[in-house]
Amino acid sequence: MQPWPSSEDEALSVQDELRSRVIDEPGPEAPATVAGLDVAYSPDDTRLAAAVVVLNTADLSIADTAVVRGVPAFPYVPGLFAFREVPALMDALERLTVRPEVLICDGHGLAHPRRFGLAAHLGVLTDLPSFGVGKTRLVGDWEPVGEPRGARSALIDGGETIGAVLRTQSGVKPVFVSTGHRIGLDRACELTLRLAPRYRLPETTRAADRACRDLLS
Repeated sequence: MQPWPSSEDEALSVQDELRSRVIDEPGPEAPATVAGLDVAYSPDDTRLAAAVVVLNTADLSIADTAVVRGVPAFPYVPGLFAFREVPALMDALERLTVRPEVLICDGHGLAHPRRFGLAAHLGVLTDLPSFGVGKTRLVGDWEPVGEPRGARSALIDGGETIGAVLRTQSGVKPVFVSTGHRIGLDRACELTLRLAPRYRLPETTRAADRACRDLLS
């Protein structure tokens, strides 16, 4: 990677350049492996643990795991949160022995104030299909989502569809799915449902969350 930005202006410039490299395409129809990525922080926010867990999509078994300890690589600045986490996540990705076909981030891609969240950032840097599944909304509005599993509503910001509000379990709060790089929204939603057979969050996110929290404890 290029030298890491040390100021907000530098980060904004990098973000603009990388955003221009996002590719819009449908993505793989039936990926054999997918990876969940997550980061946990120490209570004082001075340390972090990053995890990447690769799952076999056929049975959701774990194919590979990589975890690293580190420190936030950038101050907290709204809209530039990815710059805190990307170096540690890239380090973890490089330690994998199984290369995933799709990256699934605990965060956002297009559903971001500058249309370039963590999922897009990692997707462009790795050139892997990537999307985000967020627990909460970052930007955008939506119409009420139906109660059955699989119901969805478009996430809209400035008249643009930036993601989907997707019900992964009947009667449970929906999640926020947005594309990052080289995958379409329909396919991202289909894959999210496939990876969330029992719980609100996909198994990729759940596995990566456990891995990074275990490392930090």
